[in-house]
Amino acid sequence: MNAVADSTIKEHAAQVTAGDRRALARAITLIESTRADHRRQAEALIEELLPKSGKSLRIGISGPPGVGKSTFIEAFGQYAIAQGKRLAVLAVDPSSRLSGGSILGDKTRMEELSRADAAFIRPSPAGLTLGGVARRTREALLVCEAAGFDLIIVETVGVGQSETAVAEMVDLFLLLLLPGSGDDLQGIKRGIMELADILVINKDDGDLAAAAARSAADVANALGLMQPRHQGWRAEVLRCSALKNTGIDAIWARVQAFAATLRQSGAFDAQRRDQAKAWLWHELSDSLIEALKADPHVAQQLGALETKVGSAKIAPGTAARQLLAGFLQRG
Repeated sequence: MNAVADSTIKEHAAQVTAGDRRALARAITLIESTRADHRRQAEALIEELLPKSGKSLRIGISGPPGVGKSTFIEAFGQYAIAQGKRLAVLAVDPSSRLSGGSILGDKTRMEELSRADAAFIRPSPAGLTLGGVARRTREALLVCEAAGFDLIIVETVGVGQSETAVAEMVDLFLLLLLPGSGDDLQGIKRGIMELADILVINKDDGDLAAAAARSAADVANALGLMQPRHQGWRAEVLRCSALKNTGIDAIWARVQAFAATLRQSGAFDAQRRDQAKAWLWHELSDSLIEALKADPHVAQQLGALETKVGSAKIAPGTAARQLLAGFLQRG
């Protein structure tokens, strides 16, 4: 980059660290861009902001459709702000695989929180990225940390077999469940339950209160058969009504206890190091795929190989190795 561009990047970084919300929004927009020149600028910006990051508590929140993720985040976020915290919410919305479009409606569902001076809400499309998060969510996390937010929530698309990538980028993974979930634990992927540090039965109010109590007991029994994710911490099951704003204080207390336990044991820093390494490998994988798709020689061969694979004339693994071998030979 030339001196003018470097100066502009430094100025942008200074605006972000000074708490300029427009600069923060522009930074995330730049990070999410797929243009090659924007990617170079985004990487330079990340390098500039990296020393200012790493001081927040990162919380991933997932749950099945209808569990009330946005309502919970609004109630939990307002409680956190009342405790003197500054909160950033990175909400990932599903994208259509046909049109590529995304609703990006979380900001409207968190009406009260979106108006709070101490809160920043950024919806992003998931695109074609699996795992319930957007490809650049990790970078957006770092930018929000550099902007001075000490609590960052990543809300995933939903819950399913692939909704586990968020666990590789947050400190605490909170799984929201509906009353009645414990009656059919097969409907909840075991893998994601094993990753959860705190499980919360939401909608614990009115006619659903009894079902919520039963679900909490059933889920707690199921957790007893699983290995703890962190030494010194066993996943807990709590209940709340985000709509009625009950039980949020107890959840906040356990979140703080979790963070204290991990920091005292050294697991907090170790987990961050492991996440940085995982990020490296994800980026290597994604970048390699992009480079393959952009290679003209690969493009020439790809159509014929896809036809052969589709007609069972060649195995997919063999075709992939042929493409990769030719790509690597060309440097």
